[in-house]
Amino acid sequence: MLDFFKRKKKEKEPKPKKGFFRELINDILFALIAVTIIRGLFIEAYAIPTGSMENSMLIGDHLFVSKLHYGARTPKTMIQFPLAHQKFWGTDIPSYWDGIQLPTFRLPGFRSVRRDEPVVFNYPPDLDYPLDIKTFYVKRCAALPGDTFEIRNKQIFIDGVASEHPTNAQTSYFVETDRGIHERFMRQVGITDYWDTNPSDTYATTAEPNYSYNGKRGFFMNADKERADQLAAMSFVKSVEEVTDEFRNDPAFPEAQGYLGAHHTAYNPVTDFGWTRDNFGPLVMPAEDMTIELTQRNIDLYRTIIEHYEENGNVEIKPGEVWIDGQQITEYTFKQGYYFMIGDNRHNSEDSRFWGFVPEDHIVGKPLFIFWSVDRTDPNAGFFSRIRFNRILDLIK
Repeated sequence: MLDFFKRKKKEKEPKPKKGFFRELINDILFALIAVTIIRGLFIEAYAIPTGSMENSMLIGDHLFVSKLHYGARTPKTMIQFPLAHQKFWGTDIPSYWDGIQLPTFRLPGFRSVRRDEPVVFNYPPDLDYPLDIKTFYVKRCAALPGDTFEIRNKQIFIDGVASEHPTNAQTSYFVETDRGIHERFMRQVGITDYWDTNPSDTYATTAEPNYSYNGKRGFFMNADKERADQLAAMSFVKSVEEVTDEFRNDPAFPEAQGYLGAHHTAYNPVTDFGWTRDNFGPLVMPAEDMTIELTQRNIDLYRTIIEHYEENGNVEIKPGEVWIDGQQITEYTFKQGYYFMIGDNRHNSEDSRFWGFVPEDHIVGKPLFIFWSVDRTDPNAGFFSRIRFNRILDLIK
């Protein structure tokens, strides 16, 4: 009798099962969101495309880069596909929309950038892209905000004190030899960065009469001292000579303004600095809230910062004059700190010696370790022989 008055539970109708494609789309969306959060705030993978950091990082090394060390940046470009950078793979279709640009902030990190450590950053001269879409570079931090940076005959000085060279840092050498050197001997000592005037012949390098240095017949290469000495010990090598400022006609910063492109600036420095990649500076790194007098020399040195990196209004720069929003200014206070980045492969690296300062807001993260490495310099090698097992899980120093 009591059962009659009990309220009967209404039987729930089973929820209709999601279709295969709907579940697949949900899974993909969840994965994309998770990847975006992990890459944006914690850790991201990068590949080394050039030899500018040899022998610390080689072409084909794949790195994990920490965003936590220096603090992750909030995104500036809100609409971008998370697994493609700048363009969709194999196309010229942009993988982002720059119609919405937000102010970017840096979250608290473990610590700030330290001198002499490798850093991943956005390439400052990529002025045609928003900040977070610019090309990724990895170099070694040579100078911090407030430092006075100088190179004297390849030796770096910070505030007048000599800095230690990175382990196995590379520079240029001229190899004197009559016939050239076969590729297998170059690989035997671990040298892959050299000039080959005739790649189709049987030698890795060709010594031609019109290809000489100081009257010697041979070829140029980039290597560390240990490998250069090993090559010099071979019987068919006459000598191996270290090269300094061999490309004296190549302009260094700030004369090398061509990287900006004519559509960004037509201003040429007035001061004749005469700096080279091996003898450079002294150059003061701007620090946040540091104020400078706008002399002609300072305008030549810091004009790119004022015009492109600090989100000033309408900037017009003339010889000896700086105008912002129609008003001439005689001094300038920097809004953020700036760094000097340089490659370990000192004579085969496009770095701050040529295009100048790296703003603090361009800093991305700290490389941690190599999780995969493939030798891409030998196209004839098999798949497994190209894998550098000895580099996998190596820490980046």
